[in-house]
Amino acid sequence: MKIAIVCYPTFGGSGVVATELGLELANRGHEIHFVTYSQPVRLELLNRNIHYHEVHVPEYPLFHYQPYELALSSKLVDVVKQHRIEVLHVHYAIPHAYAGYMAKKMLQEENIDLPIVTTLHGTDITLVGNHPYYKPAVSFSINKSDVVTAVSESLKNDTYRLFEIDKEIQVIPNFIEVEKIKKEHEGPCLRSWFADPEEKIITHISNFRRVKRIPDVIQIFNQIQKEISCKLLMVGDGPEKEVAEKLCQELGISDKVIFFGNSSEIAKILCYSDLFLLPSETESFGLAALEAMAHGVPVISTNTGGLPEVNIDGVSGYLCNVGEVDLMAQKSITILGNPLLLAQFKENAKTAARKFDIEFILPLYEKLYMDVVAHKSVR
Repeated sequence: MKIAIVCYPTFGGSGVVATELGLELANRGHEIHFVTYSQPVRLELLNRNIHYHEVHVPEYPLFHYQPYELALSSKLVDVVKQHRIEVLHVHYAIPHAYAGYMAKKMLQEENIDLPIVTTLHGTDITLVGNHPYYKPAVSFSINKSDVVTAVSESLKNDTYRLFEIDKEIQVIPNFIEVEKIKKEHEGPCLRSWFADPEEKIITHISNFRRVKRIPDVIQIFNQIQKEISCKLLMVGDGPEKEVAEKLCQELGISDKVIFFGNSSEIAKILCYSDLFLLPSETESFGLAALEAMAHGVPVISTNTGGLPEVNIDGVSGYLCNVGEVDLMAQKSITILGNPLLLAQFKENAKTAARKFDIEFILPLYEKLYMDVVAHKSVR
């Protein structure tokens, strides 16, 4: 099939999922066209089935904010017509579903029927999309999509609760690539670069927004390091990074915390790790937790949103209420302080992650595409 994918080309979860999905679809022989304002961070163009189309937004003094959705919808029309795209898959409701619908209406003027699949990822619904300024447009875009998916049951329920939706929402969870992860672990795991042999390595990966509760990560680690010799690896960038660095200085633990910024070497970092902290205010799925688990890293997380669908309490890690810093620290110390228990949790984490292998998830998307095209042909 010829499939166009629209996503944010950044380190965020929705962009990573969209890119990895497109790459795997291309490996299976589908022709994939990415349409966005810059090349996605994990996109490899050394594949005859992968194409990238950059959306250029001309700057005019008249506009205080440049109209990206207009440029995107126009680019989509061009790509669909030039490459005979059969399905448009947009990731993130704002502004992609809205731009997709505009492109669909323009194409109908030329008797081209373009089915739209919209995948909801999280903050496009629970935070940004629920803002009064955007809510009517988001509801409209979702209802006008031909097929709507959400990455978790929690997000599906939130969407129905927050918006007036008359479409059925299918749940297709995020995924990991088990075979790829196995190959990544075949090389040397040079944890000695960051920690002494007796030290445990604790990791947090995020976009450092307030919703991730970055100060909680630091406070949890501060309690752990008083009981267990360890280091903290902070991976990512965002508005809360400076806050975290300052808190480390105040607590006198800056020498035990390493800030990486954004990194394309997540696999190597998780290879070093013994425990993953994710004390978020909300997570519609928890892709970072799933990636950690797939690498055999137990997760201490909150029990909010879709996290209980990923992290199994007492099996792959522990779930706690939002803000329960002391309890999360205690649970961390329990795992890290017992070598046999840590080894069991590491194995459990890998086992729990396997049900999200792309080998199980990709066929769900392929069937969805085929169904929506078949439905178009009988309309």
